[in-house]
Amino acid sequence: MVILPTVSAGLPAAFGATAEYGAVRQITFGAYHHVLTNANVWSPDGSRIVYDLRSPGRFDGERIEDVDVLSGNRRILYQSRNGAHCGVATFCPTRERIVFILGPENPTPDWSYGFSRRRGVVVATDAPGEIHPLDAMNYRPPFAPGALRGGSHLHVFSPDGKWVSFTYDDELLARLDASSTAAGHEPNQRNIGVAVHQGPVQVAKNFPRNHDGDWFSVLVTRTAANPKPGSDEISRASEEAWVGSAGYIRVDGVRQERALAFHGEVMAADGSKHIEAFIVDLPADLTREGSAPLAGTLTTRPAPPLGVSQRRLTHTNQSRHPGLVSAPRHWLRSAPDGSAIAFLKKDDAGVVQLWTVSPNGGPTRQVTRNSRDIASSFNWSPDGRFVAHVMDGSVCLTEMATGTTTRLTDPEAKEVPLPTACVFSPDGNLICYSAMSVTGEVSYTQIFIVNVPRSGRARELVPHRSGSKS
Repeated sequence: MVILPTVSAGLPAAFGATAEYGAVRQITFGAYHHVLTNANVWSPDGSRIVYDLRSPGRFDGERIEDVDVLSGNRRILYQSRNGAHCGVATFCPTRERIVFILGPENPTPDWSYGFSRRRGVVVATDAPGEIHPLDAMNYRPPFAPGALRGGSHLHVFSPDGKWVSFTYDDELLARLDASSTAAGHEPNQRNIGVAVHQGPVQVAKNFPRNHDGDWFSVLVTRTAANPKPGSDEISRASEEAWVGSAGYIRVDGVRQERALAFHGEVMAADGSKHIEAFIVDLPADLTREGSAPLAGTLTTRPAPPLGVSQRRLTHTNQSRHPGLVSAPRHWLRSAPDGSAIAFLKKDDAGVVQLWTVSPNGGPTRQVTRNSRDIASSFNWSPDGRFVAHVMDGSVCLTEMATGTTTRLTDPEAKEVPLPTACVFSPDGNLICYSAMSVTGEVSYTQIFIVNVPRSGRARELVPHRSGSKS
């Protein structure tokens, strides 16, 4: 294992705090970028945070590292090779292992990194550098069930650490989309997949980019080439989240043990497109074929397994600002007990607020009524009381029962929180986030942590106003 020297310049022995705000500490200082994923970045024991080294707006990272939040010691968990790049790392919540994106090794002009040319790999933190392929890839028939034919992205372990969700783009269909002569095929549309540790999945070695995988991977969402206006058909599925730490209770009183909430792009009756919240209930066995091949065909993407059920949760067509917002980019997030799914949507005044909906559907609830936009992705606290997010230049905490939002960081601080991540530690006492900080004469993305006051509130309230009704 490679232990990097601790960069201690400016590293305080304890948190620094002001009278008004939470205690903040910068924990990375290296002269390169430290990029957090939007969830699951803490180790199971809360002692370390994982990150990658990508430049803003580029997939050029060559290492995955983690940092000890107390000592500042950094470890290299993976160093890419042969021209590949890596990034978007998350921890398993139950075991010392991480999963992340790995781009193509030995890239060529016709096979470089892209949405449909990337894969997931797993590394145990006690065996750094040793990758285990998550998803098998099978780009030429015969197609094997449990293998995909494209690129997976933003892999997140389920709360019990046994399944992994991801978004997916299909390389075969993308190439058909780009061909002027191809016809009669499904278009490449982003979908959501799940991998279960029921491998290995072995594929034919009749294409140089084919490779085996340790996990059995399937797609669990359905998209339509041309969604019917006003229907629940979608042209894109993305920004998913596991529902509850142990699923949720359905209307029939039975616990649905595994489900994913996600953004689905629908077409309104007038032909305009917007995002609504959807959910997909998952059966215990994802290896059983449904109405179409699990592995897909030359002209169709892999189909969901038997027993997968997709439903729409929100219907915002009639609101003044229909749809969930796409900016800031955010992922749906579930309350730990599975009782509510949180999302961002504009109120009648056009301000981005936090809302929730039951995983069973029904009316939405507007949680916040702030005068300023929520400006980042967000996460629930482990006890379900709060959501952390960025707003008005501060990391903020919103109490979900009351909708009250308070600041945790000073809006006048020179390190302004970025909109990418606000993630609670497993014990709920800390939140990590990113901000640009000057090292020498250059600014780099660095990682900060702020403590959560015992009451859950810092002193200064964010300005509050009357908003639109839910």
